[in-house]
Amino acid sequence: MSNPQILLKARPAGRPGPEHFEFVESAMPAPGRGEVLLRHRFLSLDPYMRGRMDDTASYAAPVALGGVMEGECVAEVLESQHDGFAPGDWVRGARGWQGFSAAHGSSLVKIPKDGGGVSHSAYLGVLGMPGTTAWVGVTEIGRPKPGDVFVVSAASGAVGGVAGQIARKYGCRVIGIAGGPEKCRYVKDVLGFDDCLDHRGDLPAALDAACPDGIDVYFENVGGPVQEAVLPRMRAFGRIAFCGSVATYNTRPLPPGPNLSILTRRKLTLQGFIVSDHPLAWPVWRERGAAWLRDGSLKFKEDVVEGLQNAPDAFVGLLEGKNFGKLVIKI
Repeated sequence: MSNPQILLKARPAGRPGPEHFEFVESAMPAPGRGEVLLRHRFLSLDPYMRGRMDDTASYAAPVALGGVMEGECVAEVLESQHDGFAPGDWVRGARGWQGFSAAHGSSLVKIPKDGGGVSHSAYLGVLGMPGTTAWVGVTEIGRPKPGDVFVVSAASGAVGGVAGQIARKYGCRVIGIAGGPEKCRYVKDVLGFDDCLDHRGDLPAALDAACPDGIDVYFENVGGPVQEAVLPRMRAFGRIAFCGSVATYNTRPLPPGPNLSILTRRKLTLQGFIVSDHPLAWPVWRERGAAWLRDGSLKFKEDVVEGLQNAPDAFVGLLEGKNFGKLVIKI
């Protein structure tokens, strides 16, 4: 048996395409002492991976040319050299766009064999990194209060959709921003946001109508023109949780940013954050989020693509907003 893998073949100067990836069949890995052999079942595709394709300094090391593309997986244990795991266990944390891996037990988190009432892939989304990111951004940076106007971009996405639902639980009036009427209907009718604005229309005018007295908290996932429309409408002492700016991930060189002098004039708090810097939040969110999933008050949507070989095209589509919900590859 061989190990299918997708490697980084070349570094894109802008938009990635099929020419930047290579599909290969490699030898099966063998687990050493303290390691387990894993069969990957689901692979998470996330916007941050675009930055890992560049050879630039960041919060995480770039993927080496010829190396396996980075990505978190849910996997099944096939063989174990670690006392804490046995064949048949399911885990989150296996790495890479590949079918199998050998990983040290200390890098893995065991998840319920039956999924605990949700799909195993949910541990890559609503109960994984995106859900925990939403929890940290809302509770630790946004610090919402009842009555706050809370705006979140990419509101139908894996992070934004959860962030807005959490803010609603804190008593905020939540306004989402998404691309197209179908996503906006989902954000309002399924996720329960108070309103959702289509950024493909006249977003400044729509924000003025939806938030006539301004915005208290902004959860930023997109950047670009959406950010430019939101910032001037922030209230004094507003808070901005800066999670990402997917609108510019494929742009080289980066465009000039908005006039940030408003941060001083309105005494705003703008904080960028990476969820890996908040390790204590992960178990807290898994417990809280799972409880809300069980009682039906937390909704999520997955966009599942079959086959590891389809990961490159799906990833390119993700960066262009073509997915609807948390994007995962079923291997």
